[in-house]
Amino acid sequence: MSGARASFLPYAALLAAIVTLCVGTSFAKTLFPLVGAQGVSAYRVGFSALILLAIWRPWRHRLSAADLRAVAMYGAVMGTMNLCFYMSIRTIPLGVAIAIEFMGPLVLAVAHSRRLIHFVWIALAVLGLGLLLPINPGAEPLDPVGVAYACAAAVMWALYIILGKRAAHLHAGRSVALGMTTAALIVAPIGIVSAGPVLFDPKIAALGLVVAVLSSAIPYSLEMIALRGIPKRSFGVLLSLEPAVGALAGLAILHERLSLTQWLAIAAIVAASAGTILSTPAEAVEAVSEDVP
Repeated sequence: MSGARASFLPYAALLAAIVTLCVGTSFAKTLFPLVGAQGVSAYRVGFSALILLAIWRPWRHRLSAADLRAVAMYGAVMGTMNLCFYMSIRTIPLGVAIAIEFMGPLVLAVAHSRRLIHFVWIALAVLGLGLLLPINPGAEPLDPVGVAYACAAAVMWALYIILGKRAAHLHAGRSVALGMTTAALIVAPIGIVSAGPVLFDPKIAALGLVVAVLSSAIPYSLEMIALRGIPKRSFGVLLSLEPAVGALAGLAILHERLSLTQWLAIAAIVAASAGTILSTPAEAVEAVSEDVP
């Protein structure tokens, strides 16, 4: 029985990470009326950077100039990705934004391994996007600016994976801490200029800390537990559930009701992501098994 529990624990940790991330992001959206999307993004990456710095203390280890450049680029993309995603969910539902963002690692995975079956998954993903985007008269109306930000976040996610692999030889915790610090140096000034002095209100800042803990610190920690006991392929397939979980979190917390067409679109993108991983050679699965810290 203890062996069964031990084998189940990593999967439970990953599912908990997905749920916590989506709940944290939903809660973050409730703070938009107070400090705006830019301010909440500054809270998330700023407090996350402080937490990671306190845990990993990366200054104790010297890096070469090339490694510092790699981590800085990785962090810059991380910050831009977070900011674009939060800007997108100002005006479009959370589940829809996550589904669009998932196109970044999905396309990257297909590019790593071109197989005939992947054209099926591409077609399914395109179908899902077609149901979401206003390219046909039957599509549900979505704010084009929000969609554009979600698409930018998808591109940033793909770049995040590429640049993250260039720093893969470094210690994971320390490189993420330095990367998140770089992200904070980029996003925090934008949040301060946008939100103004209210960003430093202690009560609102405390809520911002909750956002950072729920959407970064806890999910990242749980994913580390999960990665120790879950094959990369299974990790990626389970991670594909995130758009659906995000849609459910948006419904429960934000009362974002999606149409049947939008639910079908999310289901198509989830299936395309999972199918891509299942039909991708093991050595290429890493390209779609990375999550946002």
